[in-house]
Amino acid sequence: MTNPISGFSKLKKEEKIKWLSGTYLKDSENASHILQQYWNPDPALQQLHEEFTENTLSNYYLPFGVAPNFLINESLYAIPMAIEESSVIAAASKAAKFWGKRGGFKAEVLGTKKIGQVHFMYTGDKVKLQEFFLQVKPVLLEAVEPLVKNMKKRGGGVLDIELRDKTDLLPDYYQLHCTFETKDSMGANFINSCLERFAETLKLAATNYDDFNSAEKEMEIVMSILSNFVPECLVRAEVSCPVEELSDHGMSGEAFAAKFVRALKIAEVEPYRAVTHNKGIMNGIDAVVLATGNDFRAVEAGIHAYASREGQYTSLTHAEVSNDQFRFWMEIPLALGTVGGLTGLHPLSKIALEILQKPSAENLMKIVAVAGLAQNFAAVKSLITTGIQQGHMKMHLMNILNQLEASPEEKESLVKHFKKHNVSHSAVEEALQNIRS
Repeated sequence: MTNPISGFSKLKKEEKIKWLSGTYLKDSENASHILQQYWNPDPALQQLHEEFTENTLSNYYLPFGVAPNFLINESLYAIPMAIEESSVIAAASKAAKFWGKRGGFKAEVLGTKKIGQVHFMYTGDKVKLQEFFLQVKPVLLEAVEPLVKNMKKRGGGVLDIELRDKTDLLPDYYQLHCTFETKDSMGANFINSCLERFAETLKLAATNYDDFNSAEKEMEIVMSILSNFVPECLVRAEVSCPVEELSDHGMSGEAFAAKFVRALKIAEVEPYRAVTHNKGIMNGIDAVVLATGNDFRAVEAGIHAYASREGQYTSLTHAEVSNDQFRFWMEIPLALGTVGGLTGLHPLSKIALEILQKPSAENLMKIVAVAGLAQNFAAVKSLITTGIQQGHMKMHLMNILNQLEASPEEKESLVKHFKKHNVSHSAVEEALQNIRS
């Protein structure tokens, strides 16, 4: 049994690696070499990366690619993506090419409100609490004035504060439900700072409120935190074209549209399918969110909550045929930023935003939504025509060849071979053995 280590965070990076190598890693010399192999040769850049988080050993690389030719609201974009999964960028690029010939993508921001909450417990008269809140609300807003001063200059700030009674869900539970506009900043630190100031002010005001009895004055602040569920920070992306322009793989446009719409109806009613369906959407969304230095975990949580907002997990995308016109669209919540956080620190995030022509947060919302819609279109198109594995496994071929340690000459030969044959791990292994024997 391994003994606990104390003071690990105070060790130098080399000392951390040495301890891990001697404690957990079988081939400690090789492991140490691999970890050091991914250090940035520029000490300043390495130091920058290490200060993003704690107990850093090395840098974990993901491929940073680009999907070109996205026509969005009549402007052409190349969309940067950071992702390791085979075929995602290729699929997005194909969808961009397909819809670029059919008018491109349309995207619209429907709202930019973000949410934060002060959760507290109150035992007493509800009417008195409501009267107290009406008196204290202006005091709460005044208390955060120093915090919102700069945000107001950019057109943002606190939009509203509501008192919400949640005692039907949990005894004595109330909250301040606060809405914010953070403009080009994702705004997490700004929102949380405001919420903590609200909480302090609320608690102090309750203590000094003459109409409260002693029990009511003892209001308990449980926590103050932003929410990653932002159903009013919403963006819509869509494509449309005449049905006749959808003919594909020997299938008429009418047949393709009908089958596509049916596939989406299944994802709307069947959660087992909806989860995988939406995961494909997130392949596109997460890749752009990660490339631009935004919080993909917050985005994931908020979007999946939105997919469940009516009580059952369902498809985020929808399709219909009306008057011989095919329409495919999606509305999703996206809280993104183009200033602050890693967006201005990580060198590749800065490059990604420059590739996207230094977008505002609202424009980035549109671009990210389009990337998700394109990815979903490509996936469903494959599913209802050739099947998902044909294209995916072709792209996965190089991963298999690298696992089998194929030489450059063997790779070249087998790439040609599998242009005419189905790819599977066993088939690639057998073909490689045939070459070697």
